[in-house]
Amino acid sequence: MSDLAPQARYEQFVELHRGPDTFIMPNAWDVPSALLFREAGFKSVATSSAAFAATLGRIDGIHAVSRDTHLDHAALLTSVSGLPINGDFEDGYGETPDEVRATVDAAVARGLAGIGVEDTTGDPSSPIRDFDDAVRRMKAAAEAAHGRIVLTGRTDNLIWGVSDLDDTIRRLCAYAEAGADVLYAPNLPDMASIGAVIRAVAPKPVNVLVRPKDTATFAELQTIGVRRISLGVDPYTHALGAAQAAAAKLVRGDLTALASHLDFGHIIDLIKG
Repeated sequence: MSDLAPQARYEQFVELHRGPDTFIMPNAWDVPSALLFREAGFKSVATSSAAFAATLGRIDGIHAVSRDTHLDHAALLTSVSGLPINGDFEDGYGETPDEVRATVDAAVARGLAGIGVEDTTGDPSSPIRDFDDAVRRMKAAAEAAHGRIVLTGRTDNLIWGVSDLDDTIRRLCAYAEAGADVLYAPNLPDMASIGAVIRAVAPKPVNVLVRPKDTATFAELQTIGVRRISLGVDPYTHALGAAQAAAAKLVRGDLTALASHLDFGHIIDLIKG
């Protein structure tokens, strides 16, 4: 465990975004996964609101996980791993700009190094917020975040089927102008759209979500100027996929199905350490 103070973790996280190298920020879903990422050499870790919700048997994006529950989760990953933790905090857990501001204040108080705020509503029937409302909320978040926590301004247009790249870029530019430190639009369809986003919000850094099916290489993403790469739910589904494959063998009587190179004693050692 690191003994870095919260401000030092924040400054460390800021430096990662200044480059010049692109960095990967994997998404953990519990303490052991965060510790394994740290052991592998990652310099920061993010939560995943979707993966965390799934561990609780809930659905992401509809406020099924409370702000305090997610804060407790992110703070636990921070205190045990000692790494800068970026909290994936849905829409900022607030209907008003002041409520979003309070969420950012709470994240700072719990020692997080970064926080993401989306322009979602929590209502699947009307999932994306009105442009002006989204910008007001991002501005309030940025005012609370300035100099204390790295704010990622995120539009979920593409997740919810709004394929208008011009509107996505318009939103990201407005969030950058409002004070967001990093810009993020999950599910950008190709390198051309990623490049367009990077050029539009420059010089601010851009986070790109990379999925296993994507064909772009790390080198290609770094060449076009991607600063940060996150992985979303895929580390979690990868682990569950291994459990699913083992279960299919075990139910047929294969008692070796759960053999693993990872011994539980190693997890205990990481937690103790």
